[in-house]
Amino acid sequence: MKTAVIIGVGPKLGLGAQLCERFAKEGLHVFVAGRTPAQIEAAADSIRSAGGQATAIAADATSEADVKALFAAAGDQVDLAIYNAGNNTPGRIIDMEADYFEQSWRVCCFGGFLFGREALRLMTPQGGGTLLFTGASASLRGRARFGAFNSSKGALRNLAQAMAKEYGPHGVHVGHVVVDGPIGGDKIIQGFPEYADKLGEAGMISIDGIVDGFVYLYRQPPRAWTFEIDVRTALEKW
Repeated sequence: MKTAVIIGVGPKLGLGAQLCERFAKEGLHVFVAGRTPAQIEAAADSIRSAGGQATAIAADATSEADVKALFAAAGDQVDLAIYNAGNNTPGRIIDMEADYFEQSWRVCCFGGFLFGREALRLMTPQGGGTLLFTGASASLRGRARFGAFNSSKGALRNLAQAMAKEYGPHGVHVGHVVVDGPIGGDKIIQGFPEYADKLGEAGMISIDGIVDGFVYLYRQPPRAWTFEIDVRTALEKW
C-alpha cells in the first residue's frame, strides 16, 4: 500500500490534520507526524474510525534523528510527503534575540531540508513520488515586523524550487503551496477569537480549499506539473 508522510499536524481543525484525512480518503496509509502526541493520535484515530489507515509518530521537524526515524517507519512505499511545519514569528528586528531568529529558520527552512532530503532519498530510487511544502504570504515578500518569518519562509521556497529542478528529472514532483492569509481553523478561531470575529468567515481561507490545492498537485501527471499555487480569500489584499 502506498504511504503518505505528513509532518506539522496539530489540532483536528487545522491544515495538517485535514491533509491527513483527505489523503487517507485518497487510499494512502498516512503517517501522521507532529510534536504533540495527543493531537497526532487524535488525527490518526479519526482516520481509522472512518475506515482509513493511519499511524501516528511523534517527531520534531528540526531533529535529524526524528526525521530519519519517521521515514524509516514509513517504509519504501512513500508516494507523498508533505512538510507543513512552521509557526509565525513576528517581531522587530532590533528587538529580536539571535536564538529567536535562528529557531524560525530551523523550523521553516532547516526542517524542510531534513524532511525533503529523506523523502528524496526514498523516492528517487523508486522512480517517483510527490513532495509538497506549505508556504505563506511571507514566502513571497518581506514585511516590517516579520523579518524572521519572511526570511525563513522565503528560504524554504527557494529550497523547494531547487529540489524541484534537481529531482524532477528523477520523477519526483516537488511543489509549493502559498497560503496567502489567515486560515479558518482552530489556531485562529480558538486561539485568537477576537481576530477571527474581525475577519469573519469570508476573511479566512477555507481549509478544504487549501487541501484541494495539495490534492491537485498530487494528481498531476509528469507531462503537466505545476511547481507552485497560491490560495487566498477574495477579500485578501495582495
